[in-house]
Amino acid sequence: MNNSLSERINSLPTSQTLAMAAKAKELKQQGLDIISLSLGEPDFNTPSFIKNAAIDAINENYNGYTPVPGYDDLREAIAKKLKRDNDLSYEASQVVVSTGAKQALANAVLSLVNPGDEVLLPAPYWVSYDAMVQLAEGVSVEIPTSIATDFKISPKQLEDAITPKTKLLFFNSPNNPSGSVYSEKEYKALGKVLEKHPDIYIISDEIYEHILYEGKTFSFANVPNMYERTITVNGVSKAFAMTGWRVGYIAAPLWIAKACTKMQGQFTSGTNCIAQRATIAAMEAPVSSINYMVKDFAKRRELIINLLSKIKGFKLNKPSGAFYVFPDISYYFGRTIAGVKVANASDFAMLLLEKALVATVTGDAFGAPECIRFSYAASSAAIEEAVKRIAALLEEN
Repeated sequence: MNNSLSERINSLPTSQTLAMAAKAKELKQQGLDIISLSLGEPDFNTPSFIKNAAIDAINENYNGYTPVPGYDDLREAIAKKLKRDNDLSYEASQVVVSTGAKQALANAVLSLVNPGDEVLLPAPYWVSYDAMVQLAEGVSVEIPTSIATDFKISPKQLEDAITPKTKLLFFNSPNNPSGSVYSEKEYKALGKVLEKHPDIYIISDEIYEHILYEGKTFSFANVPNMYERTITVNGVSKAFAMTGWRVGYIAAPLWIAKACTKMQGQFTSGTNCIAQRATIAAMEAPVSSINYMVKDFAKRRELIINLLSKIKGFKLNKPSGAFYVFPDISYYFGRTIAGVKVANASDFAMLLLEKALVATVTGDAFGAPECIRFSYAASSAAIEEAVKRIAALLEEN
């Protein structure tokens, strides 16, 4: 029987982070001692006060369908959190709760982008942004950066990338995969450019806002004249170690929030009832309640940077947020290592997996083909052993 799948799904790329995680799992099931530094998943347990809120919800018989945009009291809690942490004023009606921040992002893209619209992607960017644009039949326009600029775009680069077809800008700070964080001054400089182009909207992905080592949180919607054009996206996966709970949200102008609710109503409807009740506890908790995780991530950041910087050919910046390090490893391109010819970052990542038994993610997936991503959301012991294996492999050649 002929392949009758749609052109849409046949052309859609597989998530490289999930693909590498699946490959690592497959090798592990074969008995190989794989160390995974590929997935951006905190290795902490969900805080007890959040788990207790979920248990209470079960005992209180929360078990029915939920409103498409989320429970009213959760949306109120999110609005209060945005005021407390981000100095942003939103009504609950402007908040839409989704099954993870990934769905929140997809809702926004599909609600705004028409076929042929251009979407700006400062590179490196999270792997699914481009796929979402592709599903909406838009055109991704990459804005390249490098380790020399701390993986940040300049106002001139932004201006040069804008055309009459530009509809949307994806913005992610702290950034996945680089860990780079834009300062308030840098935000405002980019805002000055966007002021001249009032038909461009901004999706501000702030999922790593609390995993910050220097500076302070800032939101794109706080940039002068950007509030009415910004869709702020966040969730509980990273800061609260709730990846499997699948709760994300947007805060946006009311007309965009209504559009995202309409979109979600035809795909998944409301988010899981128990996870929503637990998220109320997360939103109401002070940021200090998760400081212990951030402090531990900071120690691991120092550890992995110190270890990787000793390996010949690794160029590193010091990330200010998130839990990734994104070294430039182009030094190894064109070389043969352990009998394997390394042509690009994908080859290098596969070399590390198959020869050193360490899972990473190629920078090709993030629009930065000279780099690879390490996640240090893993134990210090795992980080030390992983880098030891990598160093041993590369020192032999």
